[in-house]
Amino acid sequence: MTALARRLAAAISIAEAAGKLALSRQPPPGAPVASLKGAQDWLTEADGAVEAFIAKALAEAFPEDGFQGEETGRGKQGRLAWVVDPIDGTSNFARGSKRFCVSIGLLEGRTPLLGVIAAPALGEVFAAQQGHGATLNGAPIRAAATTDLGRAQIECGWSPRRPNANFYALTQGVMQSGAMLRAGGSGALGLADVAAGRIDGYVELHINLWDVAAALAILTEAGAAVSAFTQGDGLAQGNPILAAAPGIATPLSAIAGIAAG
Repeated sequence: MTALARRLAAAISIAEAAGKLALSRQPPPGAPVASLKGAQDWLTEADGAVEAFIAKALAEAFPEDGFQGEETGRGKQGRLAWVVDPIDGTSNFARGSKRFCVSIGLLEGRTPLLGVIAAPALGEVFAAQQGHGATLNGAPIRAAATTDLGRAQIECGWSPRRPNANFYALTQGVMQSGAMLRAGGSGALGLADVAAGRIDGYVELHINLWDVAAALAILTEAGAAVSAFTQGDGLAQGNPILAAAPGIATPLSAIAGIAAG
């Protein structure tokens, strides 16, 4: 087994265990049980506990690797760096919803090498390793073959870090194309759904590295068109993201003003 294959296997096992930990601490359905770090930027006690669990497990398995988490920031530096979102879709998680996930990505510099997204309440694990394809629960996945925006379903993620007017313009452009809009409350799962062909595109005008680190590898290996997120200040400050079925990438890119890869 190669070094990357060992890391992928470990990341899957750790993500699944972290997902179980998150489930054990999830509030029941109802009003959100969480605090706010910013506008619709939720934090629960489970976020810190799950990130600590993942950080410890990865450090024990691969002490030479670096680590960055949403809650704790950049830790030890290394040639390879794990980037973790302990609970993506925290607003959903805090309300007892099933649509949340654990996201673990591995980068070498600006290059995504592998990614694992585990959605424990949905019973799903997305995984990919550079050059080895992408899977959902072990079965291969591919981006959709859609070629007509008028037949597409597009998720538009909202970010408080960009003016609402820009978001309104984005959603209006998507709707005017004839595409159906969707909002799911988890960027990582929205991107994973593009990789699996469940939706045809995901666009967000600003998103952080930990939200997309795992998805970037999964999308690429599933044959989706993906914007160059890691370029510029993407690793430190975040960037826009566009991921799409290849057949609609060009028109969706024109609407969003985000170049597709």
